[in-house]
Amino acid sequence: MLMPHPEVLRRLLDEYEAAAVDEPAGATGEPGPRTRDLAYTLCVSTGTRDVRRALEAARRQLADALEPAPVPGGAHAGVSD
Repeated sequence: MLMPHPEVLRRLLDEYEAAAVDEPAGATGEPGPRTRDLAYTLCVSTGTRDVRRALEAARRQLADALEPAPVPGGAHAGVSD
């Protein structure tokens, strides 16, 4: 699966959270059009079909992106004495 760049994912997440506050659900309980569009994009970007899972996946991917990548062969690979 393709993974979105962390900056793109961060922006989507921030925009979704802002839209969810700025564009409250209507009388039917359905979110507004901007919130729906961002939820769809988050789902596509994270390979999910539910916005709650998309939000969890996005947060997990962003947390993973902050962790340093493991060094192949261990911490001392390529270091000679």
